[in-house]
Amino acid sequence: MLDMKFVRTNPDLVKENIKKKFQDEKLVLVDEVLALDKEYRDAHVRCDYLRNQRNVISKSIGMMMAHGERDKAEEAKAQVSAMAKEMEELTARETELEGEIRKRMLVIPNIIDPSVPIGKDDSENVEIERFGEPVVPDFEIPYHVDIMERLSGIDLDSARKTSGNGFYYLMGDIARLHSAVLSYARDFMIDRGYTYVVPPFMIRSAVVDGVMSFAEMENMMYKIEGEDLYLIGTSEHSMIGRFMNTFTDEDKLPLRLTSYSPCFRKEVGAHGIEERGVYRIHQFEKQEMIIVCKPEDSMKLYNELWQNTVDFFRSLDIPVRTLECCSGDLADLKVKSCDVEAWSPRQQKYFEVGSCSTLGDAQARRLGIRIKNKEKGNYFAHTLNNTVVAPPRMLIAFLENNLQADGTVRIPEALRPYMGFKDHIG
Repeated sequence: MLDMKFVRTNPDLVKENIKKKFQDEKLVLVDEVLALDKEYRDAHVRCDYLRNQRNVISKSIGMMMAHGERDKAEEAKAQVSAMAKEMEELTARETELEGEIRKRMLVIPNIIDPSVPIGKDDSENVEIERFGEPVVPDFEIPYHVDIMERLSGIDLDSARKTSGNGFYYLMGDIARLHSAVLSYARDFMIDRGYTYVVPPFMIRSAVVDGVMSFAEMENMMYKIEGEDLYLIGTSEHSMIGRFMNTFTDEDKLPLRLTSYSPCFRKEVGAHGIEERGVYRIHQFEKQEMIIVCKPEDSMKLYNELWQNTVDFFRSLDIPVRTLECCSGDLADLKVKSCDVEAWSPRQQKYFEVGSCSTLGDAQARRLGIRIKNKEKGNYFAHTLNNTVVAPPRMLIAFLENNLQADGTVRIPEALRPYMGFKDHIG
């Protein structure tokens, strides 16, 4: 959410930013917000004036009574009463206007970084850099579910009966591989100085409103019926929510945290849940990283975050590339974002396995996440997030890139301690 003062003084810049995101239908919101803001400030000024006048007149009533000016005193009392009634109406209107302003401000997109390429959708994202040599072996790479089934590692039919499409049973060495990747990711991030956290897997609506846009919420989150609770779509939601309405000493920043959680997503409006496959599903587990920092440090730390994911995948011998998200592919709260994509030898192309974002102070402003500074005064923090790894999607990349000609799957050296020191499965 933008600062109202910024919108008030830079309406043309805000509108230009909306155009860059190809959301012209939101242009009218800027003018509506400015009109509502003016009415709110006028009401506030009028209320302050009335309060001051009421206090002056109230003090004079006693003097009038003392001088026997009863009629004038009664007239003054009537004035005070009328002022009190108008102030009550103005206060109610202020509250109403605050709500209307916030409702619109939550929908106006954040100002994107100047480095973000302009484009309508993900088809116009821009490749930044490749890491590792993408290899296509001289033998056929089966579909990832076929690899898993040959290893007795997945049961989609039973999951379809118990839960529907978008769910799965992982078994045997594939289930162990799934857990091993998460355990390795945890230790990988701890070794890089991040504090490990297991957060709540449900959050209240106030946190949901703070961490994401309404459109994202509708397309992603499952609500618990009859309760003010939502299942998280990523641990970023509850991790950022942890700092709601807090003040953090400047000298304690940046806060580097890595968190494990299951994730639940409706995937409404996505490319569809697969009948067979675990690329797009309703339930998965993930290791995440988030940072809370000073504004001047956010871009440097943004680069640190995506590099962590690149290094993690390269440690497992998986080629990856980074892809700069264009303006039209950025969620409304994001300032800048890049995807990390893994190489698929079967498809001979890259696919998304992680997303890194800096959100500026948008989440902090919504949730009241402030930094304490005695000299400059308190100010809003910047928040960032990135995926370390999200199996089972990551398992697709792992299995395809480590499959051998004889049908076994090689275990990279870094992962062997988490797999009973096996060097292969199958």
